[in-house]
Amino acid sequence: MTQAQTEAGKPVDKVFTVEDRSPAVPKGIWRPFRTMAAGFWTGDTARTAWFFTGAIVALILANIALQYGINRWNRWFFDALEARDGAQVRRQILVFALLAATAIGLMVSQVYARLLIQAHWRRWLTGTLVAEWLSRRRFYQLNIVAPEIDNPEFRMTDDVRFAIDPLVDFAIGLSNALLMAAVFVGVLWTAGGGIEVFGVFVPGYFVLCAAVYAVLTSGLMVVLGRPLVDRTALKNAAEGQVRFELVRTRENAESIALIGGESDERAAIDGTLSTTLQRWRSVAAQQAKMTFIIHGNTTLAPVVPLLLGAPKYLAGSMSLGQLMQIAAAFVQVQIAFNWLVENYIRFAEWQASARRVIDLRRTIVELPAEEDGGEAIRIGVSPDEAVHLRDLVVAHHTGRVVIDGAEAKFLPGEKILLRGDSGTGKSTLIRAIAGLWPWGSGQVLLPQGSDLMFVPQKPYVPNGSLRDALVYPRHGTDIPEQVLLDALHRCGLRRLAGDLAREERWDKVLSGGEQQRIAFARLLVHKPAIVVMDEATSALDEASQDSMMSLFRDELAHTTLLSVGHRPGLEDYHDRVIELTIRPKGAVMADSPTVEPGPLAGPRRIIRKILFPVAERRQKIP
Repeated sequence: MTQAQTEAGKPVDKVFTVEDRSPAVPKGIWRPFRTMAAGFWTGDTARTAWFFTGAIVALILANIALQYGINRWNRWFFDALEARDGAQVRRQILVFALLAATAIGLMVSQVYARLLIQAHWRRWLTGTLVAEWLSRRRFYQLNIVAPEIDNPEFRMTDDVRFAIDPLVDFAIGLSNALLMAAVFVGVLWTAGGGIEVFGVFVPGYFVLCAAVYAVLTSGLMVVLGRPLVDRTALKNAAEGQVRFELVRTRENAESIALIGGESDERAAIDGTLSTTLQRWRSVAAQQAKMTFIIHGNTTLAPVVPLLLGAPKYLAGSMSLGQLMQIAAAFVQVQIAFNWLVENYIRFAEWQASARRVIDLRRTIVELPAEEDGGEAIRIGVSPDEAVHLRDLVVAHHTGRVVIDGAEAKFLPGEKILLRGDSGTGKSTLIRAIAGLWPWGSGQVLLPQGSDLMFVPQKPYVPNGSLRDALVYPRHGTDIPEQVLLDALHRCGLRRLAGDLAREERWDKVLSGGEQQRIAFARLLVHKPAIVVMDEATSALDEASQDSMMSLFRDELAHTTLLSVGHRPGLEDYHDRVIELTIRPKGAVMADSPTVEPGPLAGPRRIIRKILFPVAERRQKIP
């Protein structure tokens, strides 16, 4: 394996997660995939699904009838040629033109219907997976619990496409193959008749020969193709890893460029590409072996019936038209019987992608949630207007206890700072209070109808206009423009007042400090009852931090604040400081005895008022 450099500069093995270890899904792929994907025919999309299904079935039946007609035409045309009947030959040419035009029209219609049902089914399945991924904050939990589920975005898009499109093709192809076999086996039986071999009369010997030939080719394909499934799964995982590393490099382009890490990134990506190429070679070698059977079958199938029918034709017991009709029917039967031969490579690719989709969904739905009835941190309704923590145990997803038996009550409008040594679980605790962290037990009780906003160290700034960034996550909310302008002015972003309608990658345009100010401006826009912050002022200077934190004394005075921070002096902006102390069974919470309670009081705050003028600290509209 190649080595890649982590952000900390330590080498780590380049591994490719799920398929490199043991797959977490059952060996059977079809049943769980059918259970997951069949909702397309039973939910809101049922009318669309059944309409296209009915259209495709009708087109398949029409095509079978047309192919039978073309087969009959072969006999009439070649009999006319053998008889040198020019008038009949001209009539059959006109008949063939009509048959060919109809065949083209049917094929165009079938392709159109097939592509549309594939697109609708992919849209439904991807939408369903995205909805489950985003519900109950599973997209956040998935990164913690199941890091081996590599590239969920690739699984929900490309793997869904690779799982859906071939499945529709298989359904159409198999239906067509079965009907074609039924029709043209009958043609072989009636038109081919029997033959005497060593004094024994063998009826329908063309059917027998076709069956033996198909069993040989299909059996060889199954034997050679069996390893292709796992090799294709490994290849898909490697390709997903390449895409992930390229996206990650693009998203962290500035940091990489400033550090000068281009060579390390290139080495890491080159290592991944080398592994991907190695896995492609493995797939190519297996496909080359299978192509030997596929191409050999394509070459031999049209010739075999001619060789089998030549004795009867030369003996005069079969006309040229019959021989050509039998040859065409034999090819159609081989196409039907060897459907597996022709599609085994795609079937292997389907299995690999379906396995990745099933694995993703199974992991998502098995993530813990309080409504599942298992042990988890439960978010409930407070009996009063305060926030209560009752016998709260916060654990790692592996079961290791981080915080043990937390009991606390946070009054409305109270400002609480959580402090403690690194590793005591401060950030984990506030994520549990915010409903992000379900692992553990006990209760977090929030006032009835209260809205809670979480402000992380690096705020999320969505794509779109600056207005969208300010009203997020309530896109479409009718908020007066003046409210947004006031929030920008109050948070020191006056220069952006004329850019509310401008669409940009604001997460790239704005500095880290400005993005944190955007997060505070959101608080002014939405005025939530409870705010939970994690190092939310880490990118601000002293004056800017003072200006932002003074929001909780003035405009957000009635908001309950729970925050984590390490910068000196943060306790001056809070009424209470709660210390987390590590114990053998997990950290415990207790009010700090070294800080006097009070409404944002402290000697350092008095010094700041002298050093930083009020206009600079608060930056209100003149």
